[in-house]
Parts: sequence; structure tokens; C-alpha cells
Amino acid sequence: MRILVAGASGFLGTRLTDLLRAEGHEVVRLVRRPARAADEVQWDPGADQLDPASLAEVTAVVNLAGANIGDRRWDAGFKEVLRSSRVDTTATLARAIAGLPAPERPRVLLNGSAIGWYGDTGDRPVEEGAPAGDGFMADLCRVWEAATAPAEQAGIRVVRLRTGLPLDRADGFLKPQLLPYRLGIAGKFGNGRQWIPWISMADWLAAMSFLLTRDDIAGPVNIVGPAPVTNAEFTGTLGRALHRPTVMPVPGVALRILLGEMSTEALRSLRVLPGVLNRAGFRFAHPDLASALRAALATG
Repeated sequence: MRILVAGASGFLGTRLTDLLRAEGHEVVRLVRRPARAADEVQWDPGADQLDPASLAEVTAVVNLAGANIGDRRWDAGFKEVLRSSRVDTTATLARAIAGLPAPERPRVLLNGSAIGWYGDTGDRPVEEGAPAGDGFMADLCRVWEAATAPAEQAGIRVVRLRTGLPLDRADGFLKPQLLPYRLGIAGKFGNGRQWIPWISMADWLAAMSFLLTRDDIAGPVNIVGPAPVTNAEFTGTLGRALHRPTVMPVPGVALRILLGEMSTEALRSLRVLPGVLNRAGFRFAHPDLASALRAALATG
């Protein structure tokens, strides 16, 4: 397959690009700077610019573009960066591929989204049919997913990737936690009762490969492991994996001072289940947190 990837230089995009090439696919990477390699194509999603020639013979499009939500405090300016880096890229891609003649359109668009769609679910387990929740991330996910509409209306199979928290020691959710755990100054966040929708990196990558070829799957798909855990359970399991104590909880008020509005997301409970993947027969290599953490800590 010839696969166009947006966000190929990011945490997930670099790993996915490596996997796709290892599987024998041709990967074309979209970049905002001038192209410097044969596998790069420049685009400007802020100006809605993407050369249709770059879509020639593309079989699939994967859009993982978006600014890192943890890069800085969520002031009004950074919220706009988070929104535009997701919604503008999605809208540009969706309109571009929808505008191609029908025989030349890619078969599928795998488009990023997030489990933030669901807001705070408390102890209630949710699958893909659950409505959007409240808060900044839920509102962002609504417009982010809606931006795929032109591709869907053109008859392209669109999968909305409601990704949870992939576990990788080199980046993402896990990396910043390792040092305090190793120093013995880690503990649960707040009361520790909020649910965490983790997934192993190997299973996240396998799910991407699975979804590229499953023509019967479209719409939202929760990319999470099959057994979410509470923050307290996550803390204890990671501490045991590192052979370190976890007796220093981080009070909610401290998180609010440190993170500002972003602390709302850190303290939210998201008991999200992979309903679509389960029903489609996807097999998780790491169905429990302990095995996923062992795999994450053994790499890199």
C-alpha cells in the first residue's frame, strides 16, 4: 500500500511509520517545512493547501497531526494551537481526498481523535456509542471528528481513532513519571479512583495495521487496552514493576496549581473499553497492565 501520513514526526507517527515500512508499505510523510527527502511532501494546513499531485496512487491516509497537549499550560493561545493543529489538518486532508475523482480516492482515512471525547465517565464503562462529554477536550474532539465529514460524504471509509494512553518509556504518558518513581517520590493523583485507559505500544501499532485493512470497520474506534485500571492501581503496578515505593500521593490541589486547567483532564476518570476492536476479533498482545508495563520498560 502507498500510505500518506500526517504527523509522521510525532511520538506515535514515528513508530507507525517504522512499522508500516517494515510491513512493506510505501510511506509518504506530510511536512510543513520544505521537503528534504523523496518520501516527503510539503503542505500548509493552516492555509488549506495540499497539492493534489501528492495524493497520486495513495491507498490510505493516516492523520496523527496535533500539538502535544502537555507542552505548556492551557491558556487561550495554546488552546487555539491545540484546536487548529488538529481541526485544520483534518479539514485540509478530508477536503483534499474528497475532491479527487472517485477512482483516485484513497480507500481509508484513519484520523486521530482521543478518549477525551467522553469527558468524565466516573465508574461507568463506555464504548464507542457513548455521547460526547463536557469540557475542553470533549468539545475539541467533537469538532476534530466532525472535520472528517467531507471524506465520509465522498464514500471514503473513515475511522476515528479515539486513542487512550499508549505506554512507552521513551515518550508520552509514561516517560515523565519514571524519574519520580525511581526516586521513590511518586504516588496516586488525587484520590486515585479515576480510571486510566492505557494501551501497550505494541497493541496500539497492531490496531493501526488491523484497521487499515478491515474494510468493515468505520466510525469511532477506542484504541485502548481491554482492562482499564484506576489511578491507584496504575500507581501500584508501575511501582512494583520498578521495585520502588509509591507512598507519596499528589493532592488534587497541587495538580491544579502546577497544571492549571489541564489538571481537570489529569483528574478525570475515563473507564473506556475497546468495544469495536473486541467485537472485530482483535487480539491484544498485552491484555493487562502488568504485561504492558513490562513490555514498555523492556524497550528503548
